Amino acid sequence: MALSEKNPMVVAHILIWMVLVLLISSSITVSDATETDIACLKSIKASLVDPNNYLNTTWDFSNNTEGFICRFMGVECWHPDENRVLNIRLSDLGLKGKFPLGIKNCTSLTGLDLSHNKLFGSIPANISKIIPFVTSLDLSFNNFSGEIPHDLANCTYLNDLELDNNRLTGNIPLEFGLLSRIKVFTVTNNLLSGPIPTFLHANIPADSFANNTDLCGKPLKPCPAVRRKSLADESL
Repeated sequence: MALSEKNPMVVAHILIWMVLVLLISSSITVSDATETDIACLKSIKASLVDPNNYLNTTWDFSNNTEGFICRFMGVECWHPDENRVLNIRLSDLGLKGKFPLGIKNCTSLTGLDLSHNKLFGSIPANISKIIPFVTSLDLSFNNFSGEIPHDLANCTYLNDLELDNNRLTGNIPLEFGLLSRIKVFTVTNNLLSGPIPTFLHANIPADSFANNTDLCGKPLKPCPAVRRKSLADESL
């Protein structure tokens, strides 16, 4: 005889218990995400100098209602009543400081715009661990320096990568050409040199590379041919 026929009350209690377990598990997941995203924004606010008090006056963490961070300046959420950050757009606020590493705690982030500020230092070498799911990254018009990290090529969801008008040096990682979703890529007005990537899935125009130290390769001027050593050279 089946259990449901023998004791339907036992089966009913088991089913109710299973539903409660699923609801509790779901609640814990959402709660953890909420706390993580709140910690993310607190860290961003703490790590950046905000001379015009945009964040100091609009990012108020004393509120504890669900979805309160979704009403912060520059913050967009997946749902207005749920503290899961979708996009952070803090363009042209006069912010100063280094790239805010606390962004890694916004684990559902798909868009980040820190353009037209006064941020400096290097772009983190492990950037794909900090913003693994971003589709749009705009760091243009800042004072970022150093080399463009190769790890950016591991941000495989990128559609839009804007690094123009900084002080970036070295080469553009050739791995960027393999980004299958990329549509917009700009590095104008930096100090870059060497060959540019061959983008297999996008047509990136020449003006996206303008005003650098010495970039080459299609659609720019050809790169100088590498002279191979002859046997006569090796014998010298």
